[in-house]
Amino acid sequence: MPSINQPTLNDLHFFIAVADHRSFRRAADNLGVAPSTLSHALRGLEKNLGVRLLNRTTRSVSLTEAGERLLARLRPALLGLDDAMTSVESFRTGGPSGTVRINAPEGAAHILMRHVVPEMRVRYPDVSVDLVTDGRLVDIVDGGFDAGIRLGETVPLDMIAVRFGPSFRFVAVAAPDYFKDKPRPVTPDDLHHHSCIRQRFPSGKIYHWDFEKQGQEIRIDVPGSLTLDRHDLMINAARRGLGIAYVPAFYTTGSIERGELVTVLDDWLPEIPGMFLYYPDHRRVPPPLRAFIDTMKSLDQELQNTHLDAVS
Repeated sequence: MPSINQPTLNDLHFFIAVADHRSFRRAADNLGVAPSTLSHALRGLEKNLGVRLLNRTTRSVSLTEAGERLLARLRPALLGLDDAMTSVESFRTGGPSGTVRINAPEGAAHILMRHVVPEMRVRYPDVSVDLVTDGRLVDIVDGGFDAGIRLGETVPLDMIAVRFGPSFRFVAVAAPDYFKDKPRPVTPDDLHHHSCIRQRFPSGKIYHWDFEKQGQEIRIDVPGSLTLDRHDLMINAARRGLGIAYVPAFYTTGSIERGELVTVLDDWLPEIPGMFLYYPDHRRVPPPLRAFIDTMKSLDQELQNTHLDAVS
């Protein structure tokens, strides 16, 4: 039997990246190398092992049975090696360094900027934070992000999730003057007789309002002649008496306290778990991301008590 030359760590990391992304191009973008470099390295690995690890077509990449078996054994071994190297890194550098790239909705980004990012600057001056706000549900792996922040119900099941901030409610709000000549809605169905400020997602889809009471769940495509794509614009429109808006409660705290907005249908809007930071569970947590998570957890009490009146 011919002897097998030991593959390099780069070859093995390249294999895992291609296996995770199912694409040479996306894996190359994530690693910062040319696709041809990956292709050459993987062909060399297959030739050395004497087995095909990948099925390649012009449009996709998939693992062979041998590739699946290698991946299952290789991943924990490399994770253990990475963790061992990371455990002594701080003795050389004095602390984590590099960039942590986070994808978050606008509201979460405001909270991060108020609490977590300033504390990161103090604790980890060698870590840079790259914060991207996006209303779309992006694939954080394909997008090159270390982590994302989203509502718990939208976090993919194959991710590790860490609570970010408190549970909260969506609220239906309008200006007091809006109800001068019309009755307040008592049930969600009453919204069909009102002007509602609708929300359009970046995908183009119109958001349907969700309600729940004593186990009864209702989802309504509300009527309205005004459609917007940002919570601050929706709240401003509601304050101007243009209709009823349906937004996260933490955006409205100041406006409600000042009497500019009132809530309706409160008994139909229970708390939801809130937002979570999430990241892939199949790879080592990079030191900058670990520093970010540790900082966020240490500020949990502040985050639990925070609110955001983004349009005050």
